Amino acid sequence: MQRLAILLFTLTLSSAACAKESFKVCWSIYVGWMPWSYGAEQGIVKKWGDKYGIDIEVVQINDYIESVNQYTMGEFDACTMTNMDALTIPAAGGVDSTALIVGDFSNGNDGIVLKGGKDLAEIKGQSVNLVELSVSHYLLARGLESVGLSEADITVVNTSDADMVAAYGTDGVTAVATWNPLLGEIEAMPESQTVFDSSKIPGEIIDLLVVNTETLKSTPALGKALVGAWYEIMELMSGEQDASSAAKTHMATASGTDLAGYEAQLASTEMFYTPAQALTLTNSEKLLASMKSVAEFSFDHGLLGNGVPSAEFVGIEMPAGTYGDETNIKFRFDPTYMQLAADDKL
Repeated sequence: MQRLAILLFTLTLSSAACAKESFKVCWSIYVGWMPWSYGAEQGIVKKWGDKYGIDIEVVQINDYIESVNQYTMGEFDACTMTNMDALTIPAAGGVDSTALIVGDFSNGNDGIVLKGGKDLAEIKGQSVNLVELSVSHYLLARGLESVGLSEADITVVNTSDADMVAAYGTDGVTAVATWNPLLGEIEAMPESQTVFDSSKIPGEIIDLLVVNTETLKSTPALGKALVGAWYEIMELMSGEQDASSAAKTHMATASGTDLAGYEAQLASTEMFYTPAQALTLTNSEKLLASMKSVAEFSFDHGLLGNGVPSAEFVGIEMPAGTYGDETNIKFRFDPTYMQLAADDKL
């Protein structure tokens, strides 16, 4: 009887875990992720959660990398992050993760700025402040390649995104690589010149909402609710002028700028306002090539872990094919839920 009672108790706990009804999503300030702030505060996320019988808490984390780390440690069920960080932090750490929403790609929102310089080649011999091993580091490497330089020609100075603007304001800092809204603040400072930006590598720095794969599998309602909420917000942003302006003004204020400033950031972002636009990239051969490039950079910089034999160690599953080890798939681009939105089946 005692064994039976223990078994029943264990089964009850297991059922409760499978029937989880509350979920947590984290985000950090970036032009392409501000819609989550708006959706949470305006009740749009709650409305879609209610539709599918689940509760979704949306939490802002002030430090971007910390948000990704907290997701990786299981503190959150979903998190906004770039394709590179999704590969090198949760996926490389063994946390099977799915890109649920392909929201946009950076089309100038990430840049390299020189103080008093006019050409990227002038960066040779300088120290460059950036968030080390982030997409800024990847952008720098791609930029250096374009002018026949390598990382051996510069010195990387690891700098928190929270400290980037203040650091650039000091006399000793002459070069930075960063993202908006920090990039815009730095570009407005004296003697600043952007010498390379992500518009030169379109479709390589992708902004995502990433969800724990096991959580998504056990609760498809979470995927449906998040995707449904997202595209309702996208429709508002791109729709009727007054409603669009009101939504974007809210996002601008939440990110510390005004509507004009936010519009400027959107201008350098290839936002996918419809699921069809997102699916075009998600299903493409271009994504396969971009993730190969990102994986190779990550391997070269030791971001896939100690002792990893090659850039193909972590399998990345995409509609156009799989890059890497098919027996170790830890990062997935799943178009299922975006396709449901495109088919108006949410």
